Amino acid sequence: MQSGKMRKQGLSGKRHAGHGGGHGAVRVTTEREVRVGVFRQPAMQTPVLVLNASYEPINICGARRALVLVLKGVARTEEEQGAVLHAARMRVAMPSVIRLLEYRRIPHQTRALSRKNILLRDRNSCQYCSVILTAGELTLDHVIPRSRGGLSTWENLVACCHNCNRRKGNQMLHELTDMKLQREPRPFSLHTSRHIMRMIGSADAAWRKYLYFEAEPAA
Repeated sequence: MQSGKMRKQGLSGKRHAGHGGGHGAVRVTTEREVRVGVFRQPAMQTPVLVLNASYEPINICGARRALVLVLKGVARTEEEQGAVLHAARMRVAMPSVIRLLEYRRIPHQTRALSRKNILLRDRNSCQYCSVILTAGELTLDHVIPRSRGGLSTWENLVACCHNCNRRKGNQMLHELTDMKLQREPRPFSLHTSRHIMRMIGSADAAWRKYLYFEAEPAA
């Protein structure tokens, strides 16, 4: 895929330089870094936890989508971020957690294939060098290039930084000696979705109480 110009080349360059072992080295991504990468978004794209009417966590959406659901009366805000959106005739608190007002049956199937879901599955990290970036600083890479027969599937699309995207070009991984995937790309299952929700919400009290974490032991 053609890569665009990075919006924050200086910042991203520093992250790449800090890998030490180069692009061939495996870098362990911490949960804190994942949270920084996912939440360091423009205000209207900040992740919001979506609960079913039964309070079961079922999804993560952007703040813009969450506000639309609340304003349409489809959902209500359960937890707020602290920020306030000022419109011409109203002030609306930005939600952190919303709950659907009508119960929706969630089928046990994989999510729709989309850029948003690929980035969420890959924790906003480049799957070649593990750098954590915002959605706007990442692109998608076809592991087997389209020019060589690669398809747009869960197993062939990964989140990728622009530097790695340029370096890989239309080459196959076995043709490169210094690039490899950090993990095998898989479809986004319900299990994957819940794992990511728990990981993102592990340090956020507003999310944590809805994600079935065990109560802290008494002192």
